[in-house]
Amino acid sequence: MKLTYALTLIAAAALAGCGSTVKLDEPKTVPVETREAPKPTPAQGTAEPVAQSKVATVDLNAQYNEQVKDKRVVYFDFDSDVVKEEFRPLVDLHAKRLNNNRKIALNLEGHTDERGGREYNLALGQRRAEAVAKSLTLLGVQAAQVEAVSFGKERPAVQGSTEEAWAKNRRVELKDK
Repeated sequence: MKLTYALTLIAAAALAGCGSTVKLDEPKTVPVETREAPKPTPAQGTAEPVAQSKVATVDLNAQYNEQVKDKRVVYFDFDSDVVKEEFRPLVDLHAKRLNNNRKIALNLEGHTDERGGREYNLALGQRRAEAVAKSLTLLGVQAAQVEAVSFGKERPAVQGSTEEAWAKNRRVELKDK
């Protein structure tokens, strides 16, 4: 009984909503607004083209090459293979250059003064070159970009047996391959 009562109410509501008639054949008129495209004014750029700003291209390779061209030697204290604090900026600059261009490679040539035996000086020169190589790799340079070699006391930069001459000979030279 409840079901038939509910169906009767639904049918009555549906019939009550159909009391107004809508003619489907009649076209509805909707107002349409027409506009013309605005005409450009001289301020909008039709009179003169606006100049484009120029941005200069920066060649980091050239900048780094210029900065390191006369900074290629790291000097060491007597009987030491520790890179001195004063040469850390030079090593950092070379690391930036090598990291910027992975095609560049360096030979790190370790040297000593004339004091000490041949084998000892070859080993010390190698440790010095490897100290610079390690500093570079810690700054992100790939190990394949640097090669440490030692010449010991065989290739002095300055001849002589003075402290001044010895100080110039205790070095690592950074040379492009």
